[in-house]
Amino acid sequence: MLARSLGRLFMAIGFVTLLVILTPLVSWWAEAYAGSLDQPGGDVLILLSAAGDDHGAIAYSSYWRARQAVVAWQTGQFRTIILSGDSGPGILNFLAASGIPRASLVSETHSTSTHENAVETARLVQGFPGKKVLLTSDFHMYRALRAFRKQGVEVAPMVAPDVLHSSENWYGRFPAFQTMLVETVKIAYYRLRGWI
Repeated sequence: MLARSLGRLFMAIGFVTLLVILTPLVSWWAEAYAGSLDQPGGDVLILLSAAGDDHGAIAYSSYWRARQAVVAWQTGQFRTIILSGDSGPGILNFLAASGIPRASLVSETHSTSTHENAVETARLVQGFPGKKVLLTSDFHMYRALRAFRKQGVEVAPMVAPDVLHSSENWYGRFPAFQTMLVETVKIAYYRLRGWI
């Protein structure tokens, strides 16, 4: 009985692993959470940091978001970038080193979760006129967009291709799949708390 159950478990794990590695399942899932992949213009870009600094430098998980912010800034449309999250100075230093004037960077460092990002940034953006654009990773956009709108901050989504980038290669698909699973649990939790 135990051997049969273990055999079925290992077969299921093997099937899921093959499904994840050999099909576009992960990229479809990420695209569903990302929504529109358009890159809207605006006046204020709200950038959510992803993780704490890595020995004083920008964390890898924040890199794709910061890189996308630099590309957006170079369009010449944005006047201000609001960085939300307590990730440390690494991401702020990366943006400044990439040519974004420090005077155009506003940092909100109190929030430690997506819900707190939305609450703290909602207070901060009241003084900034113009169109607001929310920049975060593809897998994170569904939850973040709804959390911000729940706080009364109307934002247009700008997606950083994090999981979509990872899922381009077969060896990145399983870690991307794990990211999507964790994010799905977080979405369910946020729904239960009434945060989205």
